Amino acid sequence: MTHSNAPRQLRLVIETDDFDSALRFYRDVLGMPELTYSKEDDNKVAILHAGVATIELATPNHARGIDDIEGAPHAPGTLRLALEVTDTEDAVAAVRDEGVEVIAPPVRTPFQSLNARVHGPAGWQVTFFQELESPEQRVDGEATTDDQRAPS
Repeated sequence: MTHSNAPRQLRLVIETDDFDSALRFYRDVLGMPELTYSKEDDNKVAILHAGVATIELATPNHARGIDDIEGAPHAPGTLRLALEVTDTEDAVAAVRDEGVEVIAPPVRTPFQSLNARVHGPAGWQVTFFQELESPEQRVDGEATTDDQRAPS
């Protein structure tokens, strides 16, 4: 069913006291292209392109399960970004080189992705995930079940 007023873009707003550090992390370290940037002293904003956006809704039990799989401590109510990358190990190395704390190193998950978690700016946790199956394999269900395909 197509909704006539369905959202066309997801824009996640991260409020941070250390704007320059956050901008460097997302734009320079992770490589998100800058779409808009306003440099007024204490009234700064940057809009960065993050590819395709989805919303993942999860019960506390599911979130705990993902934390267990990734080897990360459960932090109820913590907002976490999950970013698909082409190489999880390279992404972790890049942020580690910038002094970012790695919460959980890369691990192969039952839903056929390689996940790792780091501490991002402004208290956010960031999961990097690399899909290990092609989209066709995921659609055809060759390697996993629907319940195992969630990317975070």
